[in-house]
Amino acid sequence: MIRLVSLRAVHLSVLELQDAQSYFSGELSSREYALGLERSGQAFTALSGDRVIACAGLTEIWPNRAVAWALLSKDAGQHMLSIHRLAAGFLKASKYRRIEAWVDEGFMPGMRWLDLLGFTLETPAPMRGFRPDGGACFLFSRIT
Repeated sequence: MIRLVSLRAVHLSVLELQDAQSYFSGELSSREYALGLERSGQAFTALSGDRVIACAGLTEIWPNRAVAWALLSKDAGQHMLSIHRLAAGFLKASKYRRIEAWVDEGFMPGMRWLDLLGFTLETPAPMRGFRPDGGACFLFSRIT
């Protein structure tokens, strides 16, 4: 059973990222970064028992535009149906007209998930040098 709670900075510090997102672990060690996400009021943590299995949310760019983000644990796979349903409900309730999301080049599970969540690919070519480690990503958007 998955339980949803408001994101706390400490959740990011104990999240064991899936291998596909391990390049981002340096950002998670920044207390300022984690506190910024906590203070946004638009972020949540999915727990299985006391284990953090996902942290996700929206970061506002300006009114009517936000970026969706999700950080998943190594154990998230077995909970993806529940995580998907929670994410879909969260997006549906959002006040934003345009929501953007990025997926790493070559990460097909992420691309499929965004498609299932109603996002559309906007960049047919990957955005080079986009990630903190210099990797490439594709840009997706969801317009309501």
